[in-house]
Amino acid sequence: MVENNNVTVQFSDDGEDVRPSTDSPPLVSSYNDKIRPILDAVDNLRRLKVTEEGIPLPTIVVVGDQSSGKSSVLENRINNETYEEARAEEAMLFGTHHLLSKIDKSMVGIAVLAEKLVHIQSTIISKCFPDIVKKINERLNASVLELNKLPRKLMTVPDAMAAFIQMVGSLKETLQKILIRGEFDEYANDKQMHCNARLVEMLNEFSTELRSSVKFSDNFLVDEIEVLEEGNGIRLPHFGSHSAFLCLLQRKVNGISELPINFIDKVWSYLENVCIRVMVDNCGNYPQLLPSIRKAAHNTMAKMKAKFVERVVEMIEMEKITDYTCDPNFNASWKKLMGDPHDQFANKIQEYNDHIHSSGLISVDGYGHVNIKHLVNVSENVREQAFDLKMRMTAYWEIVLKRIVDWIALQLQFLIKQMVNTEMRTEIVTDGGIEKMMDEPSSIATRRERLRKSIDLLQESKEVIGQVIDGIFVTAD
Repeated sequence: MVENNNVTVQFSDDGEDVRPSTDSPPLVSSYNDKIRPILDAVDNLRRLKVTEEGIPLPTIVVVGDQSSGKSSVLENRINNETYEEARAEEAMLFGTHHLLSKIDKSMVGIAVLAEKLVHIQSTIISKCFPDIVKKINERLNASVLELNKLPRKLMTVPDAMAAFIQMVGSLKETLQKILIRGEFDEYANDKQMHCNARLVEMLNEFSTELRSSVKFSDNFLVDEIEVLEEGNGIRLPHFGSHSAFLCLLQRKVNGISELPINFIDKVWSYLENVCIRVMVDNCGNYPQLLPSIRKAAHNTMAKMKAKFVERVVEMIEMEKITDYTCDPNFNASWKKLMGDPHDQFANKIQEYNDHIHSSGLISVDGYGHVNIKHLVNVSENVREQAFDLKMRMTAYWEIVLKRIVDWIALQLQFLIKQMVNTEMRTEIVTDGGIEKMMDEPSSIATRRERLRKSIDLLQESKEVIGQVIDGIFVTAD
């Protein structure tokens, strides 16, 4: 506190506070009335270990004779005179000294000094308390809010069933929003959870990959001529062979048959990640359910994926055995390809037969610039049938690719809806989640107990400060 020739602060070993009598000196009275309660409040807060809650406390250093072992008494003595004798000597000094006598009597004296010292000390200390009170209130509010967010401990089966149904319903609603209805407000800043947009991107990439997967032969019409020659039979010439067309179709479909399966792997991996993310978010209050719900999601996704793959394999096989379309664009596209491209093809062949200099390249829609030099020695009948076969396949193949992409998109949406609305919920309920709801994890139990202790400590700390805060503000004023 203060140390000079007239005032010392002494501490006892046991820290006991000995209140002065009614005739105590003014500094002692002011200290015990105004300063001591503040120090006691800070000591009590330290004893409660409020600093462990992140609440800083002021460090108050009191200087004095700590070796005497006397009780905590502020002594205001010079030699062994009494308090009255000391006051008399003080009055004589300030009355007769040639400089001190000129000071206004309201500004000098032990009483005035004592009051000013106590006022200064209490003001300095009191400045710390509003911040302490603010931090205690903030920490208390945060702890109460965190405690209220913890899941209610479920003690009965009906309570567990109600909580389980609510959680599963919330999970289903979120999956319906992002996978079926295309809403993404719950994950506005996470584009990976904007599922409809991501699925469309993957479908577009799949469509592009299908169209770019077919590798053209370096020599135009070679495959078609080979199929025609191997399909020869004892029959009239100039009649196109349907079996030759199917043979080419099967080759082309086989060439892309792995792409739809790869697409399913990619899409289902993405959907599984989305479902797991949603489940983790919705099971946050019941982490004990997460392993079983993960397992249920994995089982459901695996079952739906297997069904999807089976249907895609069937679709691919259907495309290989039947060449049919009701699309009127097929005939229009085929006739267009048999127009100018066919005439250019025939003219180039004729130029070679007439030994006219030519590059041997023509441009064909869907194939770019192709070489036809190797076709000069092929019979005209075979050339014409091969060209017609290729143009029919070109027109029909575009329809096949569109049909594959459209069919997969429809199946994808159908299976997602079935999975979300029926299969996922059934699998989760079957796994026995209700019983697990009543097993509170030790992590949550420990967290709940820690928060309750923290709240009790902070409330007690508020009471400690409340007992002296009004006096502190009055002193500060």
